[in-house]
Amino acid sequence: MSYTQQEKIEFAEAFKLRTKKFALAVLKLYQAMPKRGEYLIIGNQLLKSATSVASNYRAACRARSKAEFFSKISIVVEEADESLFWLEVLLEGNLMPADELIPLIKESTEITAIVSSARKNIY
Repeated sequence: MSYTQQEKIEFAEAFKLRTKKFALAVLKLYQAMPKRGEYLIIGNQLLKSATSVASNYRAACRARSKAEFFSKISIVVEEADESLFWLEVLLEGNLMPADELIPLIKESTEITAIVSSARKNIY
């Protein structure tokens, strides 16, 4: 299936918004975490990786070449997967309520799958 240039632009804009919403949702979770011990370490790592997903996707959209896009989208894949890891640690460690984590885990999983697929289809 071939997409038109307009469809690609619309997808990119929608996905920019989606990754930003993910970063903001993680920020909200971070703000609700206790500010002590393991929460500080895990929370900081999660916040860094989730915000990196959004910022690096934006950078990928501005790439000047396929190689640059591949490089940036690879960072997005890594950071989305890292975000998933930290969310799973919070869940499996019973550090935050599951009902707050499950939607973020689902979103991180979907974002990871989408950008992984995009990276595979570059060349």
